[in-house]
Amino acid sequence: MTSAWKKSDWRSKERIQMPDYTDAAALHAVENRLSSYPPLVFAGEARSLKAKLAAVSRGEAFLLQGGDCAESFAEFNADMLRDTYKVMLQMAVVLTYGAKVPVVKVGRVAGQFAKPRSAGTETIDGVELPSYRGDIINDIDFTADSRIPNPDRMLQAYTQAAASLNLLRAFSMGGFADIHRVHEWNLGFANAAGAAEKYTQLANRISDSLDFMTAAGVTSDNTSSLHTVNFYTSHEALLLEYEEALCRIDSTSGLPVAGSGHMIWIGDRTRQPDGAHVEFCRGVQNPIGLKCGPTTTAEDLKVLMAKLNPENEEGRLTLIARFGAGSVGDHLPRLIKTVREEGANVVWSCDPMHGNTIKSSSGYKTRPFDSILREVREFFGIHKAEGSVPGGVHFEMTGKDVTECTGGVRAVTDEDLSDRYHTACDPRLNASQALELAFLVAGELEERVEAQRQAI
Repeated sequence: MTSAWKKSDWRSKERIQMPDYTDAAALHAVENRLSSYPPLVFAGEARSLKAKLAAVSRGEAFLLQGGDCAESFAEFNADMLRDTYKVMLQMAVVLTYGAKVPVVKVGRVAGQFAKPRSAGTETIDGVELPSYRGDIINDIDFTADSRIPNPDRMLQAYTQAAASLNLLRAFSMGGFADIHRVHEWNLGFANAAGAAEKYTQLANRISDSLDFMTAAGVTSDNTSSLHTVNFYTSHEALLLEYEEALCRIDSTSGLPVAGSGHMIWIGDRTRQPDGAHVEFCRGVQNPIGLKCGPTTTAEDLKVLMAKLNPENEEGRLTLIARFGAGSVGDHLPRLIKTVREEGANVVWSCDPMHGNTIKSSSGYKTRPFDSILREVREFFGIHKAEGSVPGGVHFEMTGKDVTECTGGVRAVTDEDLSDRYHTACDPRLNASQALELAFLVAGELEERVEAQRQAI
């Protein structure tokens, strides 16, 4: 796959959603510095994730991918990272119980600094400036100087990503992720005022299972899997200068690996089969995600699968469906048919966020919780009807108590959005909404497991 591939080959392809740096010398200097830095992740970790995703593709594990829409330099701190990680752990425990299989935990973190935009400019009070494209490229402040792409911001992104990974590894291995501790947090959510009885019932069933394991002698003291977790990072590989600079040759296999994150994905706006982003991603050995929206054609998908996974390797390619509630049935069945006809090994994951963005009556961009849940249910329902494996979910979420998506058991209304609307780009589920969604998805997974048992 990569014998004739070079990490700079993307430069001869069409560039989409990438900045034009005005100072070529400054850009070259930053690229050289990044090229000399250690990779943020290592080939063995990427191979480990690929093996776990292979199990997801066979229905032997479930993928939970979630985190910030766009990581911020200004809001970065240990508490923010801890709180989002904590919610991911909580969701994973609930989903593990529902699916009765291991949950592969992949954060949108330590690299999710760049964002594609629907327009190249934005206008406020009659002033038109280049769009904000994420902190790794320019600044969100609405001034002419702030919106100039600055290559030095790649160095700050690298530093923040390295700090994030350091803390996440400590959390994962240092006892913070102990399953009993995590479940106590879930009990707190389930027993909170206003929480639905069904959440309390599920939480109590998990408690009974943990109590049984303890009585049988399976404890955190003698079983490392109850005390530690594997947590992986991912991001959209949008800024290819950064990706190329951190690409390395694996010393054990001699093959190129993206050193910027364990898993990278190609967005719905940058998945042109002959484009720069596909060209870069096809050559690295990491697991690759591919966002599939309503305009994804069967022919494009065939070409993309052949380019991104020519060896048809299990765990290599994750198709992340993002259609919008009410539209899944119009698109997902034909793509499942295409995959089946090609005999392709893929992981199917549901991104119910990007197709459900609306403008609220109060003027804020938001996502209704009910629409998010509806798309997830449609995703599961269609896979059940098609006899294929619904492998995972992909959420934009935060551990902060924000008010950006409406609805949920602790209902956020249109009028509430202005209270704590902090996102730099897209609206995110807050901690309560993310955890509630995990409980509801767990219910879908339990039904699937029960149906499989009855079929045996």
